[in-house]
Amino acid sequence: MTEGFTGQFIKIKGIVQGVGFRPFIFNLAENHHLTGWVRNSSSGVEITVNGDKSDIDKFIAEIRLNAPPLARIDSVITEIIPVDHFDSFTILTSLEESGNFVPISPDMSICPDCQREMFDQQDRRYRYPFINCTNCGPRFSIIRDIPYDRPKTTMAGFSLCKNCCREYEDPRDRRFHAQPVACPDCGPQVWLESGGKHLAEKETAIQQSRAWLHAGKILAVKGLGGFHLACDASNSIAVDNLRSRKKRSDKPFALMAFSLEIIRKYCEISAAEENLLTSPQHPIVLLRKKAGITLAEGVAPGQSSLGFMLPYTPLHFLLLEPEPGFPEVFVMTSGNLSEEPVAFVDNEAIQRLSGIADGFLMNNRPIHMRVDDSVTRVFEGQLYPIRRSRGYAPQSIPLPTSLHQILACGAELKNTFCLTRESQAFLSHHIGDLENYETLNSFETGIEHFKNLFRITPELIAADLHPDYLSSKYAVKRSEALALPLIRVQHHHAHLAACLVDNGWDSDESVIGLTFDGTGLGLDNVIWGGEVLIGNYRAFSRRFHLSELPLPGGDSAIRHPSKIALAYLLASGLDYPGTLAPATFLCYEERTVLRSQIEHKINTPLTTSMGRLFDAVSAMIGIRQAATYEGQAAIELEAICDPSEPDAYTIPFDGDTILIKPLLEQILQDWSSSIPQTAISTRFHNGLARLSVELCKQIRSETSLETVALSGGVWQNMTLLTKTLALLRQEGFHPLIHRQVPTNDGGISLGQVMIANKQISY
Repeated sequence: MTEGFTGQFIKIKGIVQGVGFRPFIFNLAENHHLTGWVRNSSSGVEITVNGDKSDIDKFIAEIRLNAPPLARIDSVITEIIPVDHFDSFTILTSLEESGNFVPISPDMSICPDCQREMFDQQDRRYRYPFINCTNCGPRFSIIRDIPYDRPKTTMAGFSLCKNCCREYEDPRDRRFHAQPVACPDCGPQVWLESGGKHLAEKETAIQQSRAWLHAGKILAVKGLGGFHLACDASNSIAVDNLRSRKKRSDKPFALMAFSLEIIRKYCEISAAEENLLTSPQHPIVLLRKKAGITLAEGVAPGQSSLGFMLPYTPLHFLLLEPEPGFPEVFVMTSGNLSEEPVAFVDNEAIQRLSGIADGFLMNNRPIHMRVDDSVTRVFEGQLYPIRRSRGYAPQSIPLPTSLHQILACGAELKNTFCLTRESQAFLSHHIGDLENYETLNSFETGIEHFKNLFRITPELIAADLHPDYLSSKYAVKRSEALALPLIRVQHHHAHLAACLVDNGWDSDESVIGLTFDGTGLGLDNVIWGGEVLIGNYRAFSRRFHLSELPLPGGDSAIRHPSKIALAYLLASGLDYPGTLAPATFLCYEERTVLRSQIEHKINTPLTTSMGRLFDAVSAMIGIRQAATYEGQAAIELEAICDPSEPDAYTIPFDGDTILIKPLLEQILQDWSSSIPQTAISTRFHNGLARLSVELCKQIRSETSLETVALSGGVWQNMTLLTKTLALLRQEGFHPLIHRQVPTNDGGISLGQVMIANKQISY
């Protein structure tokens, strides 16, 4: 034994289970001539090593440098211990510790090694639709409990064959303790059924499914975290049938193609977008659509972008494999009726989707937790999330400080919930709009699953200020049942806080918050949405807001931009010509009722919503009079912007109010002068960008603040975001935008936990 021979105990926390971490440690220890052991525990990975001190130091350094691709190391704690004189290095069985937890890896797309093996005729997993290894495949969607071992996943019912067992038990093999590992002899299988009849199985089922897609049929495909509805994206009849059956009028469909080369035929792809498309997460990426493409118009009506993803499961690759005459691009949309959560249980899927799909490509690997596809885009070369779900959730988000154990219930639309433990926030996958029993049930089930996985017992509950949100009602019910404090959080304050957390903000210093969205109940019971705040995690003040204008019909107005436009004009005392688009869209009786509503203040709650202002402008200039999904009018208004238009509308402010009447007057004037829609739209965007900077300059003159947080669904508008950021930076401001969580309501619950923690701590 050398003089430097010693022993060390090492504790590693982070995403270190189910990602090939123990075999990595095993091989690393052997390479550095160390003896000892490694094991999973309920809180991470534990290692004991004996060896020369210099070898141990190199070993520890290399753990961080060369960790497996899906691992995320949050901390490495070391402790000198007595030498135990081990004969070799071994992998011990997992240690389950009551109350401890370990972060769970999200589901990941098939890795290049598995993809290569799947198409290798000599490989025993040739064309096997469930091939996976420690570097890829299902994780979060199949785990029932921790530690992440096969008996605690939905793979527990599949006994390993001799060959798979040998791989599973060999630390030098890529499939060592890959919990979903399987092969054609012992693993899950696919079959095709229609009308309750079993039509084909295995490879024959895949080939018949391809033939059905080629023939224009709609297929329900059981995937990683739920069902997709698939059809040929170039077949207008198939796409229109899918829209009709799914009851989804205009909202864009997600698309899938076999390769980047195919996607490039239809969209512009930057280097950063290519990296995002091919990342282990394989999210849907919003890409600039090329002109003159041959896809069905019904794929994404009125859009300048298309949402594409690459195949992320082996089954997707087999289903979409190129062949002469075979379609290149497929709709691959969530398997649900409009506004319902994605179906993920076999019997439930057949019941819910039988009126949509002509057939079902099924498999017998159970899904424990439904997970919808993530939606992203690239902004300034980096990820800008729109919907955080598969591939990202439930990966924890680091917090700037240690928090109480908190449950935050999020908002009504684009709901996520959030649970905290120590300095980590476990933001849920995308739940959806809490507008029906099915989605509420998914929300409640998800909360219980997260509480169990991460061993969290909430000490308090946070909820939106709006009393009628189903998430708020759930929070009240649970707080009463468990006798827990309930913290009500104003919607836009939560947006501001979410942006700060997203950027690792660890200061009590206040910032300027440009919080622009569609709906959020204000402290004065007015529907806010065009808010300029000054605040931090603990408190906020409202420095500026849009003029209060009537919202005819309340929440239902979101579907009627034409009514919003005329209501805004009437309330502003502006006469409009009878030839104005919203006036011609509404019949005489509708216009009469609307005028009476405004005059007598009948069912016309006031709003300062920026989102509704976009709706009004879109309707005024003839872009969108009736919306079939949230944000449609604004999306289509942005889509026609002309980058070469230099002019901007002047939007003044008086005291704390941003005056909308002068803006409407300028738009009416340009419309009357036959200024093109493209110019009017661009001048509106330019005017809002300049207004945003002028408001920030005014606040800076009063407070010296220079950090500006941009949050809220309106900042999904890339034209407005780009223009505003450029002007803010030009004026010396330090802007913060979202990079880990969506700027829309999908990030609200993250902001709620920070605010609730501050309020309970004071």
